[in-house]
Amino acid sequence: MIRSNLSSLRNGSLNAEQRERVYQAELSLKRLAPRLQAHFEMRVAEGYDVSDEVQHEFEVRLEEHWVDLFSLLFDLYGTRYDFFYHLEQIMVTAIDAWVKRPPGLRSLDHRRANDPDWFASEKIVGGALYVDLFSDNLGKLSDSIGYFKELGLTYLHLMPLFAVRPGDNDGGYAISNYRSIDPRLGTIEDLRNLSEKLREAGILLVLDFVFNHTSDDHDWAKLAQSGDMEYQKFYYIFPDREKPDQYEQTLREIFPTVRRGNFTWHDGMQQWVWTTFNNFQWDLNYTNPAVFRAMAEEMFFIASTGVDILRLDAVAFIWKQMGTSCENLPEAHKLIQAFNRLTRIATPSLLFKSEAIVHPDDVVKYISPRECQISYNPTLMALLWESLATRNVRLLTRSLSHRHKLPPHTAWVNYLRCHDDIGWTFDDADAAALGINAYDHRQFLNRFYTGQFEGSFARGVPFQENLATGDMRIAGTLASLAGLELAIEEGSEEGKELAIRRMLLLEAITLSIGGIPLLYLGEEWGMLNDYDFVKDPAKAGDTRWIHRPKMKWEFLQELDDTIGPEGGSIRRRIFRSLQKLIAVRKNMHAFAGQQMELVNTGNPHLLSFIRIVDSHRLIVMANFDDSPQSFDGNRLRTVGLGRFFKDALTDKQYGTSEPIELGAYQFLWLQRI
Repeated sequence: MIRSNLSSLRNGSLNAEQRERVYQAELSLKRLAPRLQAHFEMRVAEGYDVSDEVQHEFEVRLEEHWVDLFSLLFDLYGTRYDFFYHLEQIMVTAIDAWVKRPPGLRSLDHRRANDPDWFASEKIVGGALYVDLFSDNLGKLSDSIGYFKELGLTYLHLMPLFAVRPGDNDGGYAISNYRSIDPRLGTIEDLRNLSEKLREAGILLVLDFVFNHTSDDHDWAKLAQSGDMEYQKFYYIFPDREKPDQYEQTLREIFPTVRRGNFTWHDGMQQWVWTTFNNFQWDLNYTNPAVFRAMAEEMFFIASTGVDILRLDAVAFIWKQMGTSCENLPEAHKLIQAFNRLTRIATPSLLFKSEAIVHPDDVVKYISPRECQISYNPTLMALLWESLATRNVRLLTRSLSHRHKLPPHTAWVNYLRCHDDIGWTFDDADAAALGINAYDHRQFLNRFYTGQFEGSFARGVPFQENLATGDMRIAGTLASLAGLELAIEEGSEEGKELAIRRMLLLEAITLSIGGIPLLYLGEEWGMLNDYDFVKDPAKAGDTRWIHRPKMKWEFLQELDDTIGPEGGSIRRRIFRSLQKLIAVRKNMHAFAGQQMELVNTGNPHLLSFIRIVDSHRLIVMANFDDSPQSFDGNRLRTVGLGRFFKDALTDKQYGTSEPIELGAYQFLWLQRI
């Protein structure tokens, strides 16, 4: 029986304002309770499996999270004339999500709700891919589960696969229907079958939740275009330029080479529409609670397919306020927290992954058990590439010294490449403290990674170069950025060797530094830039397609190749080396969780840190220079609390009575013996 418990008001630690908010929350639930109970009973009458135990689980979680949820929604929408109506509809949406949830997912909810660190295991290693580029469709992707297991993956992120507008669709991020799969990829039933097979194989499923905007051909947008006032209020639509021009004064342009400004004129409506990213992606108006409820329904539908983690796309942009940048606003955090509270009540095994490619100080604000439990780590990604270009780890070390730690029950997702570009998102103050001019340094990095700096090994290409501001991001595959493309062009065996070492060095750091490592599929083969993307009119204007090559399954035949240096081809060596790194990681408990302590190496070319979990201890050392570097053995003794160590990757033993020598781009995972 849904009920309200006013006993929390007896909590003496609450101040007057907090007590009033708790009272409002509890009284609201008391009034809602009969209507929510009636909804439960209606679903039972319709034949849904809702035992007393199933309903009781929901009630316990509702009681635990209700005050938080109510408070967040009241802060966002409490002044609305129809607030109580939307509050009831949001709770009905949550009840339906739980009632309709498959029994197997309910069991998963129960287990994970009692284990808040279930995702912090050293055994979780991720991969990301586009379904059509990797396996054509979802059915064929199921046939690749054995491949994922052979590589060692236990986490699979499928890039957007829901129905999209024809033609340019921003790589799948212009969604026309959240409940339908792009017919070229399969059906919702195919997705459910895949998620079940992945779960049986011990592989987590990660999907995107594109909740900042819809495509201009989504049903909501079509209704808005038809003149339906209710759905026009789902978006930001203006009759003239008065308000858009006021907003523009404080907004930045995301894709300045595609179009200028953040608003698009719509001929059919004869009105302006807010379109932050592309003119066919209409920003949703979250000041309208009907939008929150509608997107919650879409979120729960996606959750019902068996997804374990939702990547929240473009989290920084979801709330608009005149006179601000409309990025990272407090209300954006409250919105995500409200979605989080709903999932804690109705689908508690579901996690959120934040995609906030913004200033490091803003990235971390989205990470919390109450908001996004895991988050991309764009600063680490950018600074690993920065260290490779400069052969110096000073800026990386400074950032790690105060930016790596996270709240309990959260984790970084560490990556080197993804479907997106590389932006140099380090902190200017961190750079200034080391005597580095941030603007000039970014210009250097752009020149270096586009191969325009003398001595550069990289073969990246510009993305969204803004000649007016000098801003640019970098596109390119891991292998091409690390020098393999250039070395192959020049026929340089030494260059190939150094490129492979750079790639494995970077992979070794993401696998060991703390958090969930994520590979962009293709990295395991050292796939190079795909310059043929310009042949497709829908892709030609977006240079990010250069690092989204189609999987070449013939590469698997090379795993048995015994011709070439070191017993195999370049691709075979990269695959087997990465496979070994993953296998070793998954067998070392010291790599679980987030705890990481930097070691002062006394050498600007060497990065070193300790990973500690309970009694498990391991020291990572990495040389970012292309010449040998040494490390004081006595320093290793004092931080490792031992005199003899063994590299977990090679079994080579090291004593601390002499300096530890690391070759070009060499790394060590040292255990005490």
